[in-house]
Amino acid sequence: MAGQRNGRTVRDLRRGNRTAVLQKLYFDGPLSRFELGPATGLSSGSVSNVVADLVADGLVEEAGSVDSDGGRPRTLLRVAPDSGQMIGVDVGETRVRVELFDLALTELARTERRLVPHGYDAEVIAGHIRDGIAEVLGVEQAVPERLLGVGVGVPGIVEHTPEQGAVVHGQTIGWDAVPLEQLLRSASRLPDEVPYFIDNGARTLGQAEMWFGAGRGAHNAVVVLFGSGVGACVVTPEVEHGRAVEWGHLTVRVRGRRCRCGAAGCLEAYAGAESLLDRWREEGGRPPEGTDEETALTAMLAAAYPAEGAGHDPVALAVLEETAEYVGAGLSDLINLFQPERILIGGWAGLQLGARFLPAVRRHAATYALRHPAGKVTIDLGRLGSDAVTVGAAILPLADFFASGGRRPEPVTEGRLPAWRAALRERAPR
Repeated sequence: MAGQRNGRTVRDLRRGNRTAVLQKLYFDGPLSRFELGPATGLSSGSVSNVVADLVADGLVEEAGSVDSDGGRPRTLLRVAPDSGQMIGVDVGETRVRVELFDLALTELARTERRLVPHGYDAEVIAGHIRDGIAEVLGVEQAVPERLLGVGVGVPGIVEHTPEQGAVVHGQTIGWDAVPLEQLLRSASRLPDEVPYFIDNGARTLGQAEMWFGAGRGAHNAVVVLFGSGVGACVVTPEVEHGRAVEWGHLTVRVRGRRCRCGAAGCLEAYAGAESLLDRWREEGGRPPEGTDEETALTAMLAAAYPAEGAGHDPVALAVLEETAEYVGAGLSDLINLFQPERILIGGWAGLQLGARFLPAVRRHAATYALRHPAGKVTIDLGRLGSDAVTVGAAILPLADFFASGGRRPEPVTEGRLPAWRAALRERAPR
């Protein structure tokens, strides 16, 4: 058919060329037009046309020059950081965090809403998200008309349906098929064309570490999240965009402790921050009264590993040492199942705990795992800190922006499923 080639229209080819140039400049720039040709596989003429379009759209800008061999200096190009903005939302189990980023993922604004214990009412959470979005869009640096979308990381399994959009199954927080996207849109102050991208929080954490953190360059990796609960994201060559797995509900002890999900013996019942603090209390420990989980866990670590010269709490130390073994055993299952190059530990609790007992976790993982895959894996902390989930959530609209060739969001139509999954699959930085 005229205007088509191998099933792709001229418009598809143009969009693909824009995507290739944008992504190459974003991840590897600044680059010159001369360098973009071999880097993208496009002809010099195609590069010139695409760059001209992107510059005219305000998406690409000059970034200095570099000397060439015997010729005129070559102009360097980069993606213009202020040409777009994204919002990332982390629906944790202790707070809802909302952050506004520019296109370079520089934080422009943030706000948090603390949650009362077990306060996971879906309407309340949706209200916190809407209010947080309005707050960050009210800062001076915000340019609402440049907003590419809102990414939201949530605890639980996310199902995308044509009828309801993103539906969340969060058994541990009492969410049974919650139509979160509908709740957000029902009273949204955003224009209809601004899309929401909702996914599992462990997966957004994993995506952030793979694109910008300690996972960059790995082909096989597992990123685990420790907060009140436990989750993981598995990245393989077959699933480059990552797959969230309910690792926290792997059975590590038959007829063991009751987990929040209702089953017995889950890893989360031993390694999640909530359960870890419960075990300390049950053994006679005394977490500070009236404090949140993060403060209480900090106190537990200080009691187990006090400053030099101070006496330690043997109960807290024993619980933490046992937890290190459970975590190591849980990681051994991931090693045996997926044979990753890297395992990265993240989440607010994971970063606190890992800084103390990472050597013990490595030792126990090696003990429980098969020798061959255990000998090839490294176990380290993530590099992006406690903001990794919000950064990963903001990546979701960014990936959709790349997939569209840098086009602004179009009005959402009924039945539209998110295109960002394909974009994440096509481009994971190596």
